[in-house]
Amino acid sequence: MKFGFIGNGNMGRAIICGILDNSIMNAENIIVSDLDREGLEWIKSKYGVNTTVDNKITAQQADVLFLCVKPQFLYSVIEEIRDFLNENSVVVSIAAGQSIEAITEAFGRKIKLVRIMPNTPALVGEGMSAIAFNENISAAEKQIILDVFDSFGRGEIVNEGLMDAVTAVSGSSPAYVFMLIEAMADAAVIGGMPRQQAYTFAAQAVMGSAKMVLESRRHPGELKDMVCSPAGTTIDAVAILEKNGFRSAIIEAMTGCMNKSKELGKK
Repeated sequence: MKFGFIGNGNMGRAIICGILDNSIMNAENIIVSDLDREGLEWIKSKYGVNTTVDNKITAQQADVLFLCVKPQFLYSVIEEIRDFLNENSVVVSIAAGQSIEAITEAFGRKIKLVRIMPNTPALVGEGMSAIAFNENISAAEKQIILDVFDSFGRGEIVNEGLMDAVTAVSGSSPAYVFMLIEAMADAAVIGGMPRQQAYTFAAQAVMGSAKMVLESRRHPGELKDMVCSPAGTTIDAVAILEKNGFRSAIIEAMTGCMNKSKELGKK
């Protein structure tokens, strides 16, 4: 079996790194194509994968073909490779907002297709990826895809209709979390802490809190209550956050994100 990657950007590299680090596929069975020759030289030197500037060669060789291109380039790439794709190859698209139906129509025939919504923490091995399969994917092929996306974080199968919600809750949410960390650090700087140290404390607190949610399986509200001692410092902070619409601001922002995602999917 061979894996092919069209596009040599950060997300494609994160996937390749996860695949190799977890021995899902050997480097000699991975081929990457891109127009950026310098980038191809870099990834070949770092990971030992095969490279080419010809997308058609990648499509011909790949049993699993990852389309790691931006939505505005997706359909021109499909037009270029669709006559070279093997009948039994699995196509994996990470292009945001592009539906299984639209991609299938662009290929002009039935294909084995997977739609993925990853997020940027994949770059540090902590990605969250939503995975939607079309009806042509076998159980064995589904497992291969799950193994790949579990290799640099977590992969979860979702109904494709949930992709707009996924965009809000994981695809775009690192931006909200970065804003939270920045604001927490700013407050710590006001309190006299050096800025870089403030970022470390804030980021570690966020990471540890997230790990408690995932590993304890307790309700986030219960975990919050564990920190809020009667007449203590934390409950005062929580009360101020509630007064200033902390929850409603997050919900409104994510709803706006979902609505924008729906609009983009209609174009």
